[in-house]
Amino acid sequence: MFKLKFVVGVIAFTAITTALQAQNQTDTLTLKFQEAEKRFLINNFSLIAQKYNVDATKALIQQAKLWDNPALSTDQNLYSKGAGFFNHSNGNGQVFAQINQLFRTAGKRGKQIRLAQDDVNIQQAQFNDLLRNLHYNMLVDFAQLNNLIEQNKIFQYEIASSNNLVKGISTAYSVGNSSLKDVVRLQALAFGLENDLVENNRQINELENDLKTLLVVKETTFIKPDINPQVSNVPLNLNALTDSAKANRGDYQASRFLFEQAGHNLAYQRALAIPDLTVGIDYDRASNYVANYYGLAISFPLPFINRNQGNIKSAKLSILNQENVLKNSDLQVRNDVVTSVEQYNLSQQLLSKTNVEFYNTYDKLFGSMVKAYKEKQIGLVEFIDFFDSYRDTKLKVIQQQYNLEKAIADLNFNVGATVINP
Repeated sequence: MFKLKFVVGVIAFTAITTALQAQNQTDTLTLKFQEAEKRFLINNFSLIAQKYNVDATKALIQQAKLWDNPALSTDQNLYSKGAGFFNHSNGNGQVFAQINQLFRTAGKRGKQIRLAQDDVNIQQAQFNDLLRNLHYNMLVDFAQLNNLIEQNKIFQYEIASSNNLVKGISTAYSVGNSSLKDVVRLQALAFGLENDLVENNRQINELENDLKTLLVVKETTFIKPDINPQVSNVPLNLNALTDSAKANRGDYQASRFLFEQAGHNLAYQRALAIPDLTVGIDYDRASNYVANYYGLAISFPLPFINRNQGNIKSAKLSILNQENVLKNSDLQVRNDVVTSVEQYNLSQQLLSKTNVEFYNTYDKLFGSMVKAYKEKQIGLVEFIDFFDSYRDTKLKVIQQQYNLEKAIADLNFNVGATVINP
């Protein structure tokens, strides 16, 4: 008997201590989702890092626009007997100098600029997709944290009620007005509730850690969501939402830009098969058929063997690859939108059927049942059945609210835009 009381006491102490540590840290930051969203967009380090990737890729467009530098080459006598090193005085010595400029043909420079712009589009789409995923994680974590905090209130209320019952039944047992079986059963009930509270607080701590990282909040701050779930009557048109998803979702846009880039790369590889032209002017002081010779130099490779056949074939196959990737992305977007709309409608319908008055009556009935058990108007088995039913019902109400918030998050995530404000 003493050992069981000791174990229950330890669990109760742990549960209460964990709850206090989680919710009574240095600061408590109460946030509505819109306030959390602003913090996220300004402070999140992953977004800032990815934004630099976009800017770095934009710089490569500037690089692609630049012309090739001219090339200067020279050849002159290093040493001659009797004249010494680099002696060009009085008409002595030989000097040859040439300056060349490469001219790219077949619009290669323009095609390189277009490929660089494709890279920027892809990086921007990947940035948008990162934003979409992190935004979704934040909303789901925010809603789940609120759900767990509300569950904590139920556990704490039931633990307080069960502990009071344990004290009362223990006193009655000590004077012979109750059985040991009733005492142990109620202690086991309290033990189970306190275990649930500890597990609930463990999940709260994990979500707090995730949200602090997403929002860049001081580690000793406890984030407390301020959520007021409401049923929305926003009309949802599948075709319009699908079009919006294709326009806004970073993953779909990245697939589209990769397909476009594959086509641009094929054009560039075909252009590479056309030789570039090098034009130069050279000066020869003494080694040509006349002194002080000035010449025009023109050169280009003869495409007899290497006509870039392998790269052209690879580019063609890459187009087929990206075409199928894009088709799959299109199918995924359509399915995601339909599924998220159906899930939202189900969650909305379920929550709208919730009878708030019924749950308020249930709370009053809980107090009446506790009193009835103390007065021995009902038995222990009947009381515990009601006790468990009360907890399950209250938790289901909270879960319905979370399911609606999750359905809103899924809908906004799959459309890639805020369709319904959370």
